[in-house]
Amino acid sequence: MENKKFDPWQFVGFFLIALILTWMLNNQQPIEEVATENAKQTEASTSQASEGSLGVVLNDSLQDQQMRAAYGAFSNLFQENTSEELALENEKLSIVFSPKGAQISSLFLKEFNNYKEEPLYLVKENQNFNYSFSTSDGRVLNTADFYFTPKITERGGIQTLTLTAAVSSSQFIVFEYQINANSYMIDFSIRSEGMVRLMNTREQQNITWDLKAFRNSKSIEYENRYHELTYSFDDKIDYLSVSSSDEEEDSDVHWIAFKQHFFNSILIPAKSFESVRFTSESLLDSEIVDQQFTKKYHAEIPVTASGEIHQNFQWYFGPTEYKTLAQYDLGIEESIDFGWGIFGWINKYVFVPTFNFLSSFLPYGIAIIIMTALVRLVMSPVTYKSYVSQIKMKVLKPEVDVITQKYKDDSVKRQQETMALYSKAGANPMSGCLPALIQLPVFYALFSFFPVAFALRQKSFLWADDLSSYDSVLELGFNIPFYGDHISLFPILASVAIFFYTMMTAGQQSAPQQPGMPNMKVIMYIMPFMMLVFFNNYASGLSLYYFVSNVLTIILMLVIKNFIVDDEKILAKIEENKKKPQKKGGFSARLQQAMEQAEQQKKARGKR
Repeated sequence: MENKKFDPWQFVGFFLIALILTWMLNNQQPIEEVATENAKQTEASTSQASEGSLGVVLNDSLQDQQMRAAYGAFSNLFQENTSEELALENEKLSIVFSPKGAQISSLFLKEFNNYKEEPLYLVKENQNFNYSFSTSDGRVLNTADFYFTPKITERGGIQTLTLTAAVSSSQFIVFEYQINANSYMIDFSIRSEGMVRLMNTREQQNITWDLKAFRNSKSIEYENRYHELTYSFDDKIDYLSVSSSDEEEDSDVHWIAFKQHFFNSILIPAKSFESVRFTSESLLDSEIVDQQFTKKYHAEIPVTASGEIHQNFQWYFGPTEYKTLAQYDLGIEESIDFGWGIFGWINKYVFVPTFNFLSSFLPYGIAIIIMTALVRLVMSPVTYKSYVSQIKMKVLKPEVDVITQKYKDDSVKRQQETMALYSKAGANPMSGCLPALIQLPVFYALFSFFPVAFALRQKSFLWADDLSSYDSVLELGFNIPFYGDHISLFPILASVAIFFYTMMTAGQQSAPQQPGMPNMKVIMYIMPFMMLVFFNNYASGLSLYYFVSNVLTIILMLVIKNFIVDDEKILAKIEENKKKPQKKGGFSARLQQAMEQAEQQKKARGKR
């Protein structure tokens, strides 16, 4: 029998197998425990998730209940949606609309920049437009709080943005905006459908429009003088105060303009508003370098409820330029303040077309000079008449001085004798005043024209980089009260020209200083200084006009004096008139007669 030998490797193999089996038996229970624990955790997680989902559902349900309690059938309009802001754009305007309130959130004019060469915004989170109404269950709601769903369409070159706030598929409010190509005008409407049962049509509805006017020029203080709320009512134009806060209420309002000097935001209803309450609040306290707004405008417009909402408007956002506004044939060009009465008429029908013609082929500074020269040329006969009158009064001055000294204690007798002298000499003291009165409407019209001439905005001439603003040649670094923190050159030149003109005319003044009356010569010499101070912040185009006008007047007077008028001939004419029989009638005779009557009445009272 064969004996088997012991194999040590078999022993090692059995040992290893036994060791593995022992390890597996010892670890079986922990694995089962882990599996059991994992199962428990999974069950717990599932239970927590179920409880969490139930909590969310309960919270949403509670929120819905709260929203319905607060807003009734309109509750879903207050839930923020995922709609993004949308834009309409043409060659003139870039407009962004917000789904909340269906409002314009920003609007800038593509063709213009502000004084910092930045995009010129008329709207940028500074406007609020709201339509408020009462509901059938007693609530007052504002469309500015609603979330709308937007949709843009384009047809025939007309872009349309429709923003809908839907209570249900058959009950909704729609704000619709349309813009045409190459236009500053926006067609705008508000309408409702199926909302009559949800609204209380016995209660008044309201439209409110609020806007803060942006600063767009170097001198906010000067610019603020032309920021104003203007409106048309009952075929008339009215303005709120430009210097302080103001309020007004009027009926039959055709349009409302929130002006920003050279730019305008105008709301034009398809049917005149029955009544509007306006307020204008000044936001300017001082010349703050970084101040953003100048005025806060507000218009509150009651609307008589009668069934569904149906309101149509046009909204103008653009330059305050006469020809641009006039092309819409809505009368909105009247929002430009050219001056009242005859002054505005002269500007609109004489100076605006004249300046537009000249500036169409000439630099704007040269156009100002040429127009000023034309005005002086037209006024030259009046200037001649005034100068001749001054010469006559100068020739008679020695005799007037004798009369003044002789009757210094009797003012009535002094005036009688003086007027008798004028009558004999054929001189009329009023003939020098009349030409000045004739020129006054022209010069005041120009004073009103240049500050509102849109064509001058950001147009340069010589050292002035903007003829609609001041022409600073030196920044002082500190502020001088009433003068400013800079030095403008055109006002200095205009003041110098006025000073020399005053020197020339002062020598022609013949009337002696009357007791108790202001010294006119002193007043005349103060005028150049006042010009220097107050025009330092004015439009350089206006200062250029005054400078050129006075220089041309000086030249014209020198020409008249040296080449046209002969003082000796005037003196001879006066002496000849003295020898002629005195004619009754005329202004001097009537004035003398009135003085004689006054003297007789004075004597009669003295006898009593």
